[in-house]
Amino acid sequence: MRKLVCASVASLALLSACSEEPVTQTAVDSRGVEIRWTSYGIPHIKAENWEGLGFGLASAVATNTVCVLARELITVRGEQARYFGDSERNINNDAFHKALLHSAKLDEYLNYGSDESKSMDRGFVDGYNHFVSSHQGQFPATCNNQPWVKAIDLNDLARLAIGTGIRYGLGRVTEAIVTAAPGTALAALTPLDLQVDVETIGSNAVAFGRELTDNGRGILLGNPHYPWQGASRFHLAHLTLPGELDVMGVGLIASPRIAIGFSSEIAWSHTVSTALRFTMFRLDLVPGDPMAYSLGDEIRNIEVIDVEVETPSGLVNRTAYMTHLGPVVASDTTPWTDQYVYVMRDVNYENYRGGDQYQAIQQAHNVAELKAALGKYQGAAFVNTIAADSSGGALYADMSAIPNVSAELLERCDAGDGGRIITLNGSDPSCDWQVDPEAAAPGLMPPSQQPNLITEKYVTNSNDSYWLSNPDMRLEGFSPIIGNEQSTRSLRTRAGLNLVEEILNSGEPVNQSMVQDMLFEHRNYGAELLLDDILKVCQLKHNSELTEACDILSNWDRRQDVTSVGAHIYNEFWIAAARGINAHFAVPFDVDDPVHTPRGLTIDNSETQDFIDAALTTAVTRLQEANVSLDAKWGDVQFALRNGEKIGIPGGGGGSGMFSVITARLDAETQGYNPITHGNSYIQAVSWNEDGSPDARAIITYSQSPEPDSDHYADMTRLYSKSQWISLPFTDEQIAAELLRVENF
Repeated sequence: MRKLVCASVASLALLSACSEEPVTQTAVDSRGVEIRWTSYGIPHIKAENWEGLGFGLASAVATNTVCVLARELITVRGEQARYFGDSERNINNDAFHKALLHSAKLDEYLNYGSDESKSMDRGFVDGYNHFVSSHQGQFPATCNNQPWVKAIDLNDLARLAIGTGIRYGLGRVTEAIVTAAPGTALAALTPLDLQVDVETIGSNAVAFGRELTDNGRGILLGNPHYPWQGASRFHLAHLTLPGELDVMGVGLIASPRIAIGFSSEIAWSHTVSTALRFTMFRLDLVPGDPMAYSLGDEIRNIEVIDVEVETPSGLVNRTAYMTHLGPVVASDTTPWTDQYVYVMRDVNYENYRGGDQYQAIQQAHNVAELKAALGKYQGAAFVNTIAADSSGGALYADMSAIPNVSAELLERCDAGDGGRIITLNGSDPSCDWQVDPEAAAPGLMPPSQQPNLITEKYVTNSNDSYWLSNPDMRLEGFSPIIGNEQSTRSLRTRAGLNLVEEILNSGEPVNQSMVQDMLFEHRNYGAELLLDDILKVCQLKHNSELTEACDILSNWDRRQDVTSVGAHIYNEFWIAAARGINAHFAVPFDVDDPVHTPRGLTIDNSETQDFIDAALTTAVTRLQEANVSLDAKWGDVQFALRNGEKIGIPGGGGGSGMFSVITARLDAETQGYNPITHGNSYIQAVSWNEDGSPDARAIITYSQSPEPDSDHYADMTRLYSKSQWISLPFTDEQIAAELLRVENF
């Protein structure tokens, strides 16, 4: 390993200030910013003010991820077609961002927020621009000398914030917004898909309180399942503003804040919640005028927003249409007829509170203060919060940005299908989201009506609703817009709850290693639940074409670790069986036993036998067509490629009952599950030592940098392959010891 050395300098030209060796420490005297780099490309940023903190964070993020961040800035600016080709997709995406992220909207964002948050944003812009200007010709190969890596301003940061927030609302229907037109023929409309796949942006989190832990302090496991490519990758950093802030964790590359992490007193994580962040509205058009609609006794005009998209071959015009509720969305199920027009209101298009929200979370001293912070700002865009504190409290809360739509309003104002999503009568003013003075902003559901639980036992969430955050303390009676109750939970939710149950039934106090093993044992709960019955069907059917597969499955350890043999057979079986297997459960869902039901298969039923036999046959056929040996190890079949190195990746599909989630499709060309698309990303297991310092063990599964020419492109990925963790240095003493260890290695 190369020795890591770098001198203290007066400017933040991080790489050019050093030799060709990676940076260990850089100080910026004029700004009072210091960055110390420890193993695996982790920056520890200390500043004298909020602006300096933003400057240092931008410099660190750019050091590891400048190409990805620059590419995302082009996206939210609406310049993809200019730099990356004039495909219809690029043009429509550009038109969407130009139309919705207009100057008035950006001004609203920039005028909101505390002085501290505004200062940090200014520093981030300055830090990014300083990095870009001082590293011309020295960027990673993927963007070196490219014209789209360029200076930014505060408007760009506003675009990033709003654009990221609406990514899973308005951002799902970009084409239906910028191709909308009065009287568009139904056959020409775009299908509207508003269902968010929680296996793409899902997560697990568990927090244990002092009644259960061995040290009397909280223990948190955070495990977001996010993309392995692009601007939604996480970047790990440590931010210190003496006397005001000391926090370590991750933010998205495109988000200039730490969103998941820990301090000396609290640790938190997020999971994507079931709450809807938008609703459709159907507006009654004025007869004979498709550009005017009724709102009670008023008549209002639809606003026309014309935009120009620059392409290599010239300007292209697009038009979006805006109402007081939001943009017109024209699709197969939401047509713009001579009678109606459909629009979408997205709660995060109006959410400017993220910066202040995360500052308040990071400065909380315990879970009660964290809950209060969530209720004050309601700035978390689309997530639950699960937390533990050093005094032994545990919190679950979905106190985020949720439309204030009650069950009564839903029933009274229902206006039909609207793209398989809630659609309200927008021409009736009483059907708009209700305004409550307790809420952080007009139209938000007040925090008193949002589900939350503080306990000294445990809470957990794996993307099902709040209902079973703790099965012994069920949360019930909330608006259906937040989620469902008294209904079947996913196999992944049940996997997590069963793992907790096993720990509690062991009779041993919960310790940090137990919590880490919940994830890194890589157990397949669905297989533990069903495989015995599947193997019995193998014996009953006597299908000679399945003999080898059934024999291998009988010896499979029912895990998806890199050494597991047979996992890929079950993986393909589940893909083939998932849609129909509910009809074959022997024990149906029982609301009084939701953790353990449904279960078992009706293997005495010939239809069930045929169903299982057919799914196994499909699994074997798919593997044979991909030239994958049936007795291969999982790590030889599911892998990441890093500069030609094949790194086995543990984990599997959450739908099958994997708590440790990794998602990839079987690819015949690579003869395996590659590339990894999403799943386990930043994983942290946090508690506190007797001296009050955090005991934080973590891993970024895909490593800090997405760049093949970075020293930190694969280092943590190799550790994750072996189910290993790193200890995160947090105190000055720990950081100094780590720097010394690295330099002497």
